[in-house]
Amino acid sequence: MASVTTPSTATGDPRSTQGNSANGEAVRAMRPSTLGALGLGSVLDIFSKGRLPVRADELVDQVFGPKEERGAMVISGACGVVGAGKVMQFASRLLPYGVPVIALDLPGANDGVQQQFDGLVKSFGKETANAIMNNVIRLNYDGTSLPKELERYKPKLLLEAIPEKLELKKAHYALFRETFPGIHIWSVTSGFPSAQLGVDIAHPSFPHQINKVFEIVEARPTPQTQLLWALGLVPMKVGDHWSFVLDVFFCGLLQATLQFCRHTNTPYWKADKYVRRLIGPNPFRAHDVIGAKGANYLTWSCLHHLAEAYGPLFTPDEAFTARMRSGQAWYPPDHFRPLVNWSLDAEQEQALEAIVEGALLQMTSIVLHEQRADLPTMNAIGELCAQFSNGILARARRMGPERIAQQVGAYHRLFPAAAGTTWYPGTFMNMAEGAWTQLYVNAEHNGKAGVITISRESYNDDVDAELNRAIDWLLGQGIHRVILTGDFHLATQLVGADTLAFHPALSDEREGERISLAWSRTARRLHHDFRASVGFIHGKRCMGGMLELMMHCHQLVAVEDTLLAMPEVTIPVLPGMEGCHWPFRKADAEGRKKLLRLLLEGRPVKAADATGWLVDHAGTLEDAVRTAWQVMEQDAAALKPRPFAEGPVKAPDAAEAGLAPVDGPLKEARAAIARCVAEACNAPVELALTVQARHSAAFMTGSLCRKGRLGSDYDKMMKH
Repeated sequence: MASVTTPSTATGDPRSTQGNSANGEAVRAMRPSTLGALGLGSVLDIFSKGRLPVRADELVDQVFGPKEERGAMVISGACGVVGAGKVMQFASRLLPYGVPVIALDLPGANDGVQQQFDGLVKSFGKETANAIMNNVIRLNYDGTSLPKELERYKPKLLLEAIPEKLELKKAHYALFRETFPGIHIWSVTSGFPSAQLGVDIAHPSFPHQINKVFEIVEARPTPQTQLLWALGLVPMKVGDHWSFVLDVFFCGLLQATLQFCRHTNTPYWKADKYVRRLIGPNPFRAHDVIGAKGANYLTWSCLHHLAEAYGPLFTPDEAFTARMRSGQAWYPPDHFRPLVNWSLDAEQEQALEAIVEGALLQMTSIVLHEQRADLPTMNAIGELCAQFSNGILARARRMGPERIAQQVGAYHRLFPAAAGTTWYPGTFMNMAEGAWTQLYVNAEHNGKAGVITISRESYNDDVDAELNRAIDWLLGQGIHRVILTGDFHLATQLVGADTLAFHPALSDEREGERISLAWSRTARRLHHDFRASVGFIHGKRCMGGMLELMMHCHQLVAVEDTLLAMPEVTIPVLPGMEGCHWPFRKADAEGRKKLLRLLLEGRPVKAADATGWLVDHAGTLEDAVRTAWQVMEQDAAALKPRPFAEGPVKAPDAAEAGLAPVDGPLKEARAAIARCVAEACNAPVELALTVQARHSAAFMTGSLCRKGRLGSDYDKMMKH
């Protein structure tokens, strides 16, 4: 029988938290902002102060010294998978500030740095890629002494990415501290706690050259961590426990999938397909892509140490131990895979859910019990780093405590040894309270104006429900002015609707209509329920359903170089959150032509170029922040809203959009969108909701959508 322990009660935050803004005003929030854990205040602070909490140039001076005495960043183990990726990531971001990046490794190490060059060219162009590479100084050392030449670069920050061997790492730190007293050291370790290493942790997520997330372990917020945020990266504060948060999930998923394979004799590549459908990632493929030899060792090491600390739930499977030693890949060559593609039977699928979900939920209970991160951060790590389709906490919330207990119990019946590790069912008992209810959406206010923040890049039913709760909470607090924005942290862009939500609608028109109607009604609340509402757009891009959501605010304020797009025509799907008529009701005749072009072409436009017909104001980040807050304080006196037509409006003819003629599926998709625009615009606003929902739903069940990207993705995931 499993050991069951009642946890400490603090797995969620109070329903409403209270504090003071940077201006001394009393502030209430549904939950604490994730920025607060980094010492960066809250999103409300950003708007009320009219600027970001820190500046990259000032933090560079703090971390690396003033410009005339600028020091360097050293990345040791720079030729490995992790080190090489981080060399590119930091060299590109620190180039404008004159901070050289020292790539340090052993002689003869595989040249992982040079292998990154093609990716740099694709991202930045050859000229900038050459400049970035020129900012990388490559040095060798023998592992026991540092090159004399290193002293001339005055190292201030070391990112250690050498092999996962405790004594080797400790000796490495001692060497740097002796040579460069005061240097700040981060380890990229995927397992060892900071308490054992004696340095802070900055554990990055794969793929290392592009993934922006770092799990941070430090006693208190440091300028180094705040610099990551200021450079556009995503530091997340986690607790100092074995494997932190990410690798409990990532390594634990591989362990559970191996147990399923052993229980059912399912090939690894076949199990991957079913795990992808159930959870999101392909655990075996991921290890092969990273590099089976290194990834197998790191995952095995994490599980081995977790098993020592927590018991047999984490004990590496025998097959895994063999792969760790051999470095063998999990997938066979294509020509060795059988041509017959069989399916799991009902009993096997039930076993898959019991083993994979049961193991992950038991592991999650440990992470919750130890409070390894705040709940939104913990949930986001699963999505942004482990590639879960839905964060493990969002999944648990939908299941409910009774179903969770049943699934863990089913897992223990199949693998009794796992019951030897304590699990904490009580951590799931308060999921209708506190931060559990707001994993993706937060709201805060100062008594006069509120800010709603979205921390998930794509919109789904979870975000929709949380947004409704946030609106209800603000209205209940007597707040009638609101800014809707990304959270300046976990969501660095807003990419649109989560297409996984549309999979049921491919075969059920009623489900497509339900989604469109429900999400659009939520969006309309931003227009109807507040005296003043501002959609604030920042970050890299805002597209599709997220842009449609923002459009419903009375005014749209954006950072001038943020890209705006309605890419539905390229998928193809029809916009489902009123993009085919709502913005047309606020634009003049010329603006409507531009809006139709945006819809029919699918190409992005800079916010600065969309001013007057989609965006009400675009400027620098500080200018846009101040403008949005002035609307909260002054209403129309700060930024006059464009008139909104409640009745029918004349939609431009598709020929007026000025697009080059096309053939095939794109021509058909354009025609379908143009029909939706014409009919929805021709209806009064109260009827247009249903018109657009019906068009959107009918299109998703049609052959054009089924043969497009959405249907293809569905087939890859759901078909055996």
